[in-house]
Amino acid sequence: MTKEIVFTDNAVPPLSRVFGLIMTMFRSAQAVISKGHVYVSGNIGCTTDFMIVEGGVQGQTYAALQNIGKVLEAAGSGLQHVVKANIYLTNMSRDFIDMNTVYKEFFNAGAMPARTCIGVDSLPLGACVEIECMAEVPEI
Repeated sequence: MTKEIVFTDNAVPPLSRVFGLIMTMFRSAQAVISKGHVYVSGNIGCTTDFMIVEGGVQGQTYAALQNIGKVLEAAGSGLQHVVKANIYLTNMSRDFIDMNTVYKEFFNAGAMPARTCIGVDSLPLGACVEIECMAEVPEI
């Protein structure tokens, strides 16, 4: 079995770099390609220097999905090829509708990916949303 690690300078680096020496032995990838699919690591709405973007959950959702799009592009895929997304929210009752409003802008209404949305206690850097996904890598 082969897998390919995906990294692009155009996207936010893996969050393991934020946590310094504790995480040096746990290097994470922006994504991994295996058997025709790309598995994208969790993305929060932050800048490349790890500052949470403004705009609450809507701003963070937008930034996270933009970053995921960049990682998918580097993997030879794109948001249109996402088949499954997992979303983590720190305040489900307050933020789900606002997150979902932005989320729907990134996907074709007739071809939405399967999705799970989970309430969590906390996320890195105090983010209120984190998104990860799996997408197909189309054959060229």
